[in-house]
Amino acid sequence: MKISTKGRYGLRAILDVALNEKEGPVTINSIAKRQEISERYLEQLLIVMKQRGLIKSIRGFQGGYLLNKEPREISVGDVIRALEGPIAPVDCVNDDDTEQCSRSNYCVTKIVWEDLKQSITKVLDSYSLRDLMEEEEKVRSIHVDNYCI
Repeated sequence: MKISTKGRYGLRAILDVALNEKEGPVTINSIAKRQEISERYLEQLLIVMKQRGLIKSIRGFQGGYLLNKEPREISVGDVIRALEGPIAPVDCVNDDDTEQCSRSNYCVTKIVWEDLKQSITKVLDSYSLRDLMEEEEKVRSIHVDNYCI
């Protein structure tokens, strides 16, 4: 399983919102500049995260984006699932898959894919935006001139 730019950039974008929303709604322009992501692409990601209830938008002159929940309530897994879809290395272990493989009931390799899916999910869901914010604070205190966010 490879996380695409949607997942990677989306996680950076929502973390940027979390880190900067204390000053008010965070604009697409400011996220794009800090994260070096095109505004057009960023807008697509933010729309999806808004539809999934992770962020909310404020319209108008002082508008922008805010988290829709507390940072500790949003996991990395929530963001990845919103942008990438189900976390399943193969279709036969995808909970949303309506068409089951004809071998599904007796395929012995399915246990490998199920374990892999559970392991990936466990790791992604074990990190919250709050965890990443705390890590960012550590990184900033050590590398003031060259930080990621």
